[in-house]
Amino acid sequence: MIIDVVSDLHGFFPKLEGGDLLIIAGDLTERDTEYQHDDFFLWLNNQAYTKKIFISGNHDNYLEKNNEKFIKTLEKSDLEYLSDSGTELEGFKIWGSPWTKTFRGMNPKCKAFTCDTEEELAIKFSLIPEDVDILITHSPPYGILDSINLYGSRSLRKIIEKITPKLWICGHIHEGYGEFKDHTLDGRYFHVVNASHVNEYYQPVNKPIRVIL
Repeated sequence: MIIDVVSDLHGFFPKLEGGDLLIIAGDLTERDTEYQHDDFFLWLNNQAYTKKIFISGNHDNYLEKNNEKFIKTLEKSDLEYLSDSGTELEGFKIWGSPWTKTFRGMNPKCKAFTCDTEEELAIKFSLIPEDVDILITHSPPYGILDSINLYGSRSLRKIIEKITPKLWICGHIHEGYGEFKDHTLDGRYFHVVNASHVNEYYQPVNKPIRVIL
């Protein structure tokens, strides 16, 4: 299965090759307006993939306010919006979770799907099934593709010590762009992709990442 992954678009829409599955891991628009979300959906609908999945990020207040609406509206299309929910494709079980932890100095306009403590996050992440094959979270796990400042979630790190998805897609920490693969945790194969499209200066310099499963 050909999977292209990208996150943290912030209003920039990269050119994509097409394939079986497109995954977008949150922070979709520049200013979080309804008009910009219309632009996002127009771009997404024109992408040549069998299935297109996206989740929200902390900049996606519009989606948080209209969460149930998008889940219902898109459930019969080739677009799928996951919010603490799952789907399947070609036998692969897929789960999406938008949650991240707030931090000191965080822009109050960028707190969609956020929790103030790791204890609150742990409750959200406890919904992730143990048999998931492809996991999509906006936040990276602690210590993996979350930059030298270790902004990732400790609760998510505990999840990966319990379950081992075949593929984990995240974003949120722009400086953490890249892949962590061909390593083992407790003797198990592990593959994480931070697919942030923009860098720390919000420049769209990082390419979407292709994964073959």
